[in-house]
Amino acid sequence: MADAQEIRANAFGQLADENALLRASIGEMRERLSELEEVADSDTLTPLPNRRRFVRELERVVGQANRHGTPSALLYIDLDNLKAINDRHGHFAGDAALIHVARVLADLIRSTDILARIGGDEFGLILDHLDHNSAIETAERLARCIAAAPLDIGGGAVSLQVSIGTATILAGDTAADVMHRADRNMYLAKDHDAL
Repeated sequence: MADAQEIRANAFGQLADENALLRASIGEMRERLSELEEVADSDTLTPLPNRRRFVRELERVVGQANRHGTPSALLYIDLDNLKAINDRHGHFAGDAALIHVARVLADLIRSTDILARIGGDEFGLILDHLDHNSAIETAERLARCIAAAPLDIGGGAVSLQVSIGTATILAGDTAADVMHRADRNMYLAKDHDAL
């Protein structure tokens, strides 16, 4: 009888140890999964979120705007002449220009705004709780500040310019609708700046 109790106690002890190991393993897997999700949502060059995370955030803001009538806007920001910077100064300088623009923009926005690198030379900025006129003023201010902050490439400075398209989030919009309008307006701004 004592042997049976001892066997049961040993079995329960082994099960408790295995259970503790499984819990620790699950905890490590959750931590690793969280790290992988963060990496999957981050741009590989700049310290910003990537397009995947940006679209999720835009869908959230569009949903809020549709439910509550919250004024919000989207800015598409294109670094002008990145190819010329790459051709003239090398790809390292082009990467440095993208990182520089990301930092300048991040320093100029509110903590509630969402800035991401959404393409090669394009950034997206979600301005939550901001009306159309304020969004346009913000876009103009950002463009002026970037133009006033040239990139130091060691031995010289490269002036940077951006074209910005603004789209207000309207009732009934989808994220795709807003992105399409912002993209179109960015190309209109780029064409206007070229004149």
